[in-house]
Amino acid sequence: MKPYILEETNWKAVRDEQYEVAILPWGATEAHNYHMPYGTDNYQVEWVAEKAAGKAWERGVKPLVLPGIRYGVNTGQLDVPFCMNLLPSTQLAILKDVVDVLKRRGLNKLIILNGHGGNDFKTIIRELSFTFPEVFVCWVNWWRAVDWSKYFEDPGDHAGEMETSAVMHIAPHLVRPLEEAGPGKAKTFKPLALKQGWAITQRQWTRVTEDTGVGNPYPATAEKGEKYLNACTDSLANFIFELGTTPLNELYTD
Repeated sequence: MKPYILEETNWKAVRDEQYEVAILPWGATEAHNYHMPYGTDNYQVEWVAEKAAGKAWERGVKPLVLPGIRYGVNTGQLDVPFCMNLLPSTQLAILKDVVDVLKRRGLNKLIILNGHGGNDFKTIIRELSFTFPEVFVCWVNWWRAVDWSKYFEDPGDHAGEMETSAVMHIAPHLVRPLEEAGPGKAKTFKPLALKQGWAITQRQWTRVTEDTGVGNPYPATAEKGEKYLNACTDSLANFIFELGTTPLNELYTD
């Protein structure tokens, strides 16, 4: 039993514990090339949440990892079979209920630990701060906790070297042999502003890539994944520790 994992702990322990920060892993269920499971984002974000929270707990802070949300925003993949979709408005409704439960217990700090590039919580956090001004909510894309370039030649956007390496370490039994993977070649936008990223829209996935991957998976190894994930969880543990031990009225400095 890990006391910082809500699903594993019990009422006797929970009722006497004063948790300092809640962590909500949020993934997605979607195709990841031919060699990776539909649950790739969930396996990664939940593993990272557990490891990072464990490292923070060992340092004396009290995080609580909530059960993860396994559906994400996949409006650009609606024509890919069984890419499960939640609309942002649905995400907001879920988060309002989650934050309400935390507020009633006096737990006033929440990290949404995101594992899916299609999820964007910025405007949702703005609305939550309006409805629950006493609760601090932030959003972390776990894969951005460290610099990709230190660990991978070409990390890729989706089911490429980075994600394949990560799942090779986390759940190797779910990764098909790399010779079965598609190359992850992807088209880019023709309009320059969209290509450069200062104009923004969603991608229509099946018009971008034939195998649903974006990024070359072939250089991936479990060893690369282990080093990268260890660095990410170290960085996230530092953040959890800092947030958990900093009073809300002291979040800003000169």
